[in-house]
Amino acid sequence: MDFEYKMVIVTRKDLKLSIGKLAAQVAHAAVECAIETKKNKSKWYNKWMAEGGKKAVVKVETDDNFLPLKKKAEQLKIIAVIIQDAGHTEISAGTKTVLGIGPAPSNLIDQITGDLSLL
Repeated sequence: MDFEYKMVIVTRKDLKLSIGKLAAQVAHAAVECAIETKKNKSKWYNKWMAEGGKKAVVKVETDDNFLPLKKKAEQLKIIAVIIQDAGHTEISAGTKTVLGIGPAPSNLIDQITGDLSLL
């Protein structure tokens, strides 16, 4: 099946998070992106959900890579959120852990994250 809509979560290679912690951060981004897209781009959200809610998780070197990706998403009118940790467990409060982008049309998201490797 070809998916016309997807969400991409961008993770950091430099953070040495446990698998459980990383999964929680990815989930935070997915939930926040879905809620914001449902509020602000309901057509995109509904089509994404109807297709099964495709998500991909990719990686970048550091959080310095988040801002250009977020800026490009915003230029394309795509929801993009950076998740900052509360600091209760493995890392310091305020640490930028992941960037969520979408859901949005796949051809638009690919302009932002298409060159990034899967996690």
